[in-house]
Amino acid sequence: MSDYKTTLNLPATDFPMKANLANREGGFLKNWQDQDLHKQIRQKFKGKPTFVLHDGPPYANGDIHIGHAVNKVLKDVIVKSKTLSGFDAPYVPGWDCHGLPIEHMVEKKKGKVGQKINADDFRAACREYADKQIEKQKIDFKRLGIIGDWDNPYQTKNFKYEADIVRSLGKIVKNGHISKGFKPVHWCTECSSALAEAEVEYKDKGSDTVDVSFKVVDDFFDLDKPVSIIIWTTTPWTLPANEAVALHPDLNYVLADIGDKFIILADELYATALERYGIKNATKLDRVYKGSDLEGIMTQHPFYDKKVPIILGEHVTTEAGTGAVHTAPAHGQDDYIVGLKYNLPVDCPVDGRGIFIDSTKYVAGEFIFKANATIIELLENKKTLLKHDPINHSYPHCWRHKTPVIFRATPQWFISMTQKKLRDKVNEEILNVKWIPNWGQKRIELMVGNRPDWCISRQRYWGSPITLFINKITGEMHPNTEELFEIVAKKIELEGIEAWFKLKIEDILGKEASEYEKTTDTLDVWFDSGVSHYAVLKASDHLTDVADMYLEGSDQHRGWFQSSLITSCAINSKAPYKQVLTHGFTVDQKGYKMSKSLGNVIPPQKVVNSLGADILRLWIGSTDYSGEMTVSDEILNRSADSYRRIRNTMRFMLANMQGFDCDKDLIKAEQMLLLDQWIIAKTAELQSQVIKGYDEYNFHHVMKMILNFCTNDLGGFYLDIIKDRQYTTQTDSLARRSAQSALFHISHAMVRWLSPILSFTSEEIWQFLPGASKESIFLQTWYKGLEGNFENHSIEVARDINVYLRKELEQMRRDKIIGSSLDAEVDIYCSDKIHTALLELESELRFVFITSEALIHRLGDKPKDAVDVDENLAVRVRKSSYQKCVRCWHHRVEIGENKQHKELCGRCIENVSGEGEKRVFA
Repeated sequence: MSDYKTTLNLPATDFPMKANLANREGGFLKNWQDQDLHKQIRQKFKGKPTFVLHDGPPYANGDIHIGHAVNKVLKDVIVKSKTLSGFDAPYVPGWDCHGLPIEHMVEKKKGKVGQKINADDFRAACREYADKQIEKQKIDFKRLGIIGDWDNPYQTKNFKYEADIVRSLGKIVKNGHISKGFKPVHWCTECSSALAEAEVEYKDKGSDTVDVSFKVVDDFFDLDKPVSIIIWTTTPWTLPANEAVALHPDLNYVLADIGDKFIILADELYATALERYGIKNATKLDRVYKGSDLEGIMTQHPFYDKKVPIILGEHVTTEAGTGAVHTAPAHGQDDYIVGLKYNLPVDCPVDGRGIFIDSTKYVAGEFIFKANATIIELLENKKTLLKHDPINHSYPHCWRHKTPVIFRATPQWFISMTQKKLRDKVNEEILNVKWIPNWGQKRIELMVGNRPDWCISRQRYWGSPITLFINKITGEMHPNTEELFEIVAKKIELEGIEAWFKLKIEDILGKEASEYEKTTDTLDVWFDSGVSHYAVLKASDHLTDVADMYLEGSDQHRGWFQSSLITSCAINSKAPYKQVLTHGFTVDQKGYKMSKSLGNVIPPQKVVNSLGADILRLWIGSTDYSGEMTVSDEILNRSADSYRRIRNTMRFMLANMQGFDCDKDLIKAEQMLLLDQWIIAKTAELQSQVIKGYDEYNFHHVMKMILNFCTNDLGGFYLDIIKDRQYTTQTDSLARRSAQSALFHISHAMVRWLSPILSFTSEEIWQFLPGASKESIFLQTWYKGLEGNFENHSIEVARDINVYLRKELEQMRRDKIIGSSLDAEVDIYCSDKIHTALLELESELRFVFITSEALIHRLGDKPKDAVDVDENLAVRVRKSSYQKCVRCWHHRVEIGENKQHKELCGRCIENVSGEGEKRVFA
């Protein structure tokens, strides 16, 4: 009986897409590197329209985590899809190298500067450490299948980049956006340095709250008992720096007689304040004052022998407290701003380590937070404390040390947001950028609108220097600053930032040297990465000075997106990007952020080694990145299941093209069988949707469409139907070659659809795909062979009916009436409209349903045992009573009639010993 079978060329041992994906991926990485694939791509697409996605540099410290993988893969997907669309889309990866995290790691190993190591050796150790970290991260990024210029990445520690940081600063100075001031900034006592907004994170902290009495020393109220105004604060340690009490000008304030004195409270907070103090018998005087009425009244500091005024400030609210705010300009941004209006002193009694300086009465030498207890005891002794309560509230912390930060006034350099109307320009440019998702625009507008001047100076060693020469007497910058910046930049270009620290002033300024001093501060690392538009984009011939896209996590609205936007507007008066795409953070199944302490971290290296990089890429490509991205072992295993569905679909199509020579066997589209024309039309329709999905960065929609195509259009319908043709028709028959031609077109289209996301798998498919060029899949563009308009209504009607038939056939299998669908025959009872459509298929209909017979009847002829689908359709499924053909397994009436081939049906006899059957449809 086996002699009658047409043997399909089954997969050989080296057939693609076997199960050991993780092991096979390394071979492709080696091939890409050996062939210098990135260079090939650049050469092939040189001269095409450009699309530049500028890489936001990860910090060169520690192993990459799952968030890094998400970020890099999303970038890679965009770059590869743009290449498919015919763009020259270079990808230059980068690293952020200066700053505290590396200093912190080197200090652990080498000690602090001035104690166990000098500054020059320390900087050299930082460079060496960054180099090692970059190499480690580079290996992991490349292992994810990211194609880019890995041999020439940009690094903020490269001498040329460091020189361009200096040049960028020089241009911002020239444009008048730099200022110096003694202002309160976020300060980490562990770092002993100012922090940028992006280096501060908020989490809960326990604090002491105190209600403190400031006795009025003027005769304004003309009462027979003392009058005190009450402030409420969560930072008792800032009271030594108090310079005023602030009221809101438009709030109503009242007097409460509490026995031994009168106290002043905001009317809205009167009841809650007295309840907090446990005072039940207070009497409210019939007097109401606006805050503006009390401006200028002098009060007694609660424990120092000095008097402080009542001032007015719009920042005062009635959300909590008393409606009166203790004001210490050295320790708060709002306090500082209102203090400028009243010319209040900005005296900071706290040093860089958070210790009160020696001249601070009562608390000298104490750490600020420990001094709270001393100050509270002092207030009690001075009888100026009304209430002391603990509170748990959101408080700023250093992102590196996880310790509470403070506001501390120090001399710092700033990029002013108002000096030359920089904030206005930034807000104007925000409107010219496309923000993806669109809520990104509102997010950055709020951040730019609320942000203070940008403190760009740091008191560290491993960082780009602020290369200014300052007059010792006037404090002014040298008048030839622009020229001096370029002289210094050229030296740094040769020797790195070390050139500045070794520089002798007289070598630059000559006779003027004695009048000036060098600044010793370094730049905020966000400035380093923020000027990459100047140091990378503008400096590279193959890039554009304005990127088509920046893509980072949602935290970068207050980080790199903002620092890049501000510096670009300060230098060039324009945004550095046309589009900004934001992705969410990775969380576990319970919605918790990945954390080592919670034990829910999933290292990307582990996923790659166990499942393969393509599984990780598939999870990333299938997840809606606009919100939090949930990941777990279970979710990754589901991605592996989806991968297997796609893999098995492609393997089937490749296996069924074995022996197919597209040069001589490819059938023209208009000559194909109708079913094959129909699937080509489906593929063409889907391709337009896939390309649109990639163009709109809706990758999870792309993967959903492809998976549905594999599951429903192909696996659940088309591929099942053509199995019969592949196994039973003659090798060179139109029926078989037509199907193979369709598979050829589908596979060539699909491998391109998949390649931005399933990069390793697509490269493997490409090597085995008939008609594929010898060069990489990543040198291709979208498939152009999906020609014609072959929509076929009758097939769609039959396919809809097939859904119902599958249910009936499956039930018969469960009931063990039939073994396979070919053991059954079906009758279709339908309305005239459906009858007309199905009649076009005639005797070919049984091949669509994969049954031995399929007959069409008018709805009025429906028997009682037919199953109603709806008012227009009923079906009846029955077991066939005829013999089964041993070759095609169809049950047919004519089996046994031919004496030479008693076990074959008429169709198979024609295919075995005749000229071959003639097929039109299926």
